[in-house]
Amino acid sequence: MNLGFIGAGNMARAIINGWQTKELDAEIYLHSAHKTSYEPYAKEKGLKTCETNSEVVLQADYVFLAVKPIILGEVLTEIKAAVKRQKPVIVSMVTGVSVAEIAEHLELAENEVEIVRIMPNVNAEIAEAMTALHANQAVTPAHFEIVQQLFELIGKTEIMAERDFSTFVALAGSSPAYVYFFIDAMARAGVKYGLKKEQATKIAAQAVLGSAKKVLSDEKTPMQLVDDVCSPGGTTIAGLLALEEAGFMTAVVKGMDATINKDQGKA
Repeated sequence: MNLGFIGAGNMARAIINGWQTKELDAEIYLHSAHKTSYEPYAKEKGLKTCETNSEVVLQADYVFLAVKPIILGEVLTEIKAAVKRQKPVIVSMVTGVSVAEIAEHLELAENEVEIVRIMPNVNAEIAEAMTALHANQAVTPAHFEIVQQLFELIGKTEIMAERDFSTFVALAGSSPAYVYFFIDAMARAGVKYGLKKEQATKIAAQAVLGSAKKVLSDEKTPMQLVDDVCSPGGTTIAGLLALEEAGFMTAVVKGMDATINKDQGKA
């Protein structure tokens, strides 16, 4: 199986690095506008570099679009002839761009090109990603299964309607940054009370990791698990009430609102 990447930014590298930890048996072809950056990376990882985006398409069975939305139109114009010739499955991780818009840029009807839209997150690098998938009607079940299996190698997947992708961006695409921020805030509280930052970060991160695993493995809702930890008159309920007084839940929802609005072009 030949996989092609157009774009070699953080997300593309996280996915490729994750696959390599799982020893994925595939040739990976790569091109990016930033030659001095991606060529050393490709050499280090044993990837095949291409001189143009069209060359990536002509080599690949599955072409991953990993570029910024602002340049996607230019990229699709460049590769449309190669796409018509090679007929690869197009896998787009470009935020805010629908499968219909991609087909339109390629000057193909939706039934003439197989397009899978995905939204992974950076935890792909450690095989703990959460990835949303949506396929247009042209995608065969076999091809969709291959794409889904590729991302189940490096985490969990969820098949979703396109209209829900903006919400997914907030819940899984951008949220790792929010979680990192939360962990750092807890660690700084530890420093405030005398711990070294490295030690406090390790403690906080492990607590978040264990809590997330508990939510995924337990039949109880997160709020029921909250109640389990809160003893009457105890330290945890005191802390929770202080967080709520400071607007913790409202702040989280407002952060999600801002992310969704930005993804939908409303901000």
